[in-house]
Amino acid sequence: MHPSPRRPAAATSNPAMLLLLLCLGWAPPGWGWPRGSSRGAAGLPPNATTPISIMGLMPLSQSEEDQKSKIGRGVLPAVQLAMDQIRNESLLNPYFLDLRLYDTECDNAKGLKAFYDAIKYGPNHLMVFGGVCATVTSIIAESLKGWNLVQLSFAATTPELADKKKYPYFFRTVPSDNAVNPAILKLLKYYQWKRVGTLTQDVQRFSEVRNDLTGVLYGEDIEISDTESFSNDPCTSVKKLKGNDVRIILGQFDEEMAVKVFCCAYDEEMYGSKYQWIIPGWYENLWWESWINSSQCLSKNLLAAMEGYIGVDFEPLSSKMIKTISGRTPQQYEREYNAKRGDGQSSKFHGYAYDGIWVIAKTLQRAMKYLNTTNKHQKIEDFNYTNHKLGKIFLDAMNETNFFGVTGQVVFRNGERMGTIKFTQFQERKEVKVGEYNAVADTLEIINNSIRFQGLEPPKDKTIIQEELRKISLPLYSILSALTILGMIMASAFLFFNIKNRNQKLIKMSSPYMNNLIILGGMLSYASIFLFGLDGSFVSEKTFETLCTVRTWILTVGYTTAFGAMFAKTWRVHAIFKNVKMKKKIIKDQKLLVIVGGMLLIDLCILICWQVVDPLRRTVEKYNMEPDPAGRDISIRPILEHCENTHMTIWLGIVYAYKGLLMLFGCFLAWETRNVSIPALNDSKYIGMSVYNVGIMCIIGAAVSFLTRDQPNVQFCIVALVIIFCSTITLCLVFVPKLITLRTNPDAATQNRRFQFTQNQKKEDSKTSTSVTSVNQASTSRLEGLQSENHRLRMKITELDKDLEEVTMQLQDTPEKTTYIKQNHYQDLNDILSIRNFTDSKDGEKAILKNHLDQNPPAQWGTSDPSRTSKDPIEDINSPEHIQRRLSLQLPILHHAYLPSIGGVDASCASPCVSPSASPRHRHVPPSFRVMVSGL
Repeated sequence: MHPSPRRPAAATSNPAMLLLLLCLGWAPPGWGWPRGSSRGAAGLPPNATTPISIMGLMPLSQSEEDQKSKIGRGVLPAVQLAMDQIRNESLLNPYFLDLRLYDTECDNAKGLKAFYDAIKYGPNHLMVFGGVCATVTSIIAESLKGWNLVQLSFAATTPELADKKKYPYFFRTVPSDNAVNPAILKLLKYYQWKRVGTLTQDVQRFSEVRNDLTGVLYGEDIEISDTESFSNDPCTSVKKLKGNDVRIILGQFDEEMAVKVFCCAYDEEMYGSKYQWIIPGWYENLWWESWINSSQCLSKNLLAAMEGYIGVDFEPLSSKMIKTISGRTPQQYEREYNAKRGDGQSSKFHGYAYDGIWVIAKTLQRAMKYLNTTNKHQKIEDFNYTNHKLGKIFLDAMNETNFFGVTGQVVFRNGERMGTIKFTQFQERKEVKVGEYNAVADTLEIINNSIRFQGLEPPKDKTIIQEELRKISLPLYSILSALTILGMIMASAFLFFNIKNRNQKLIKMSSPYMNNLIILGGMLSYASIFLFGLDGSFVSEKTFETLCTVRTWILTVGYTTAFGAMFAKTWRVHAIFKNVKMKKKIIKDQKLLVIVGGMLLIDLCILICWQVVDPLRRTVEKYNMEPDPAGRDISIRPILEHCENTHMTIWLGIVYAYKGLLMLFGCFLAWETRNVSIPALNDSKYIGMSVYNVGIMCIIGAAVSFLTRDQPNVQFCIVALVIIFCSTITLCLVFVPKLITLRTNPDAATQNRRFQFTQNQKKEDSKTSTSVTSVNQASTSRLEGLQSENHRLRMKITELDKDLEEVTMQLQDTPEKTTYIKQNHYQDLNDILSIRNFTDSKDGEKAILKNHLDQNPPAQWGTSDPSRTSKDPIEDINSPEHIQRRLSLQLPILHHAYLPSIGGVDASCASPCVSPSASPRHRHVPPSFRVMVSGL
């Protein structure tokens, strides 16, 4: 054998390494082996006489800093084991493998020179074994076709060599860096990660893997949401990944950059239960310790960020307990390898080198069989660099390789090894194998309970946004529904009471039909509460959209019915009381019904136009994301259902404007009649209070519900309570006094503190309940109840008259007289004067005055003061004499004017209307004193 181009440095200083190299066929400069000479020391079988030269290209220098040379030295014991086993089995009889090693020193120029020197000065090499450094291997592999040489590499993993157009004669037993991409795809599918991001160092090796990964993931329903690359500082890229909500990061970078990446990840809090890093798994053991000093983060922070990352790399040795082609299991082979190397350098590629020798042997064996069956005159030793036929036979034979080796099933697909990929996870400062991927079977096996995620479950591939409907609380809905049901039961009871007692004068005088409308409106308002509490948690979207319209109509009609009836009754009181001309004015219920009907007609017009032009639709309002209260790796995005349309503001403005004006006018009427108490309209005061109640509560409820539209429970609670409060208070104000009165004093409807008005029962039918009629048509039965009150008032007038005369006699014309009268009888005088003012507007005032003057001439008015003459030009109006004269005139007027106002006395009813116990002075009431109260 011709000398190799260069002897490894200090090779002769290591006897064990020198002996191993000599056994493998490496010769120092000046040494040579005659071709075909026997090497008995090598233990050759007697019949193995013909060597088959194989060119071995790998770095072999013993520099401790050269990591690639460590690979070459580490695989030599495995190569020796394989060659010894092949010779012992006589697999290639009568041939034996003669591996000639050439040191490439991992240098392009030196490696190329070693290759050409081997071709020029060495024997005809049938194949090339080796190729560790990517650049040297790619240069040599590109020129193999011209030499008809097939190359088999055990350590070149660069993806560039997978290009069969450029490297058609190149094979490798080690999977390429791209081989991890199908395994990564399988892992992503296993955990259902469909959204990932990539972080790549700007190096060709890593860029090629990233580009191939993009092609693998394309069409697999896995989205690469962000692709980032960096040269020296990865922090900017890490920050962008976080900004794009990338949770699953596929990294491609070396150990030095890995330290920087995880430091940045710690600063950005991209670690822990929400993130998963998947990076290369071919880093050296405790790789971070060599680069921690070059980073700016603490060791504990780095380890915290690294915890749980998954490394992906090829499997150095198969874990299966199966015998390989050599008859040994991978575990047995590993023990032999460790014994063979002793204290020498180990390499993770030794299994691939071992299988590589067996691939070459099996390829040559198939070629020999092929030649024996097709051309018995041609032998494999006849190969030369220009023999294209034998070169093609070797190429095809290697493509047919398929056996189980120590690294798993050895199969080539387009020159690429279909090997086994392992998954490791960084757990508590060490890497633990958690699974493996078989490329031949395309299966992923996760070791049970070995993989640990820092959360309760695997991280999500993105921030899971779980839309959560802000719904009405079921307990709240139940409570308010129960209150609503009680309110409806109460309203039903009032309705039953109103209908049953509609012919009672107490009920008839308060317009039972209008009261029925108030009850109906209240019940419709109650019913709307049930609809307002139904949201997407109770009904479907389509049903909810229908409810939007239904509840709007029910509440609007209910409000208008109830408030309209109260408004109409308040307007009637105002119209009667403010009748300045004091003409007889009758306002029947039919007119009030017309008013309520007109309001409902306006409502219907608005609602119909609203429904036709711009109907209400279900809309969803989305709010900012919130963390999950349960601590899960999800974000909650609250959503809220609304009933809206395109021009919601305009329609609400129309409704609010109409209702607001109606409410303001109703409040104005109630204020104007706040001091009115008319027994014939016996609930006018309570109706006014109800108008105030509805107006104030509706304003408060509308404002608060608008401000709390993003809090459905608060909004529903306020709206429901406002409706319940308004409806309940209104119904109670209208009907509870009637219930109490009817139960305690059935005749109380005919009594009054100041004025009493009667009802014309002969003229009005049962449908007219509050028509105020003339006192001339009062029934005899009603007069019986009025006589006692008439007598009481007459006695009070008599007592006032006596008291005043007594005071006049006791107090002479002194200043104290005036002061005493003002202090002690001021209220009595005001009562008398107010009655006088009331009678001033009646038609019989002149007749009363005329009759009184006839009986009491002016000459007798001043009898208490003889010194007083009619010629005095100035008279003190507060003097006792003046007061006495006023009373002498007013008391008879009071007697005759007040009596008909409390009982309805007329000229034809003089004696029956006067109590027998009355004084003779007040017993006869002439017809000219008749007063008719018809204006109220």
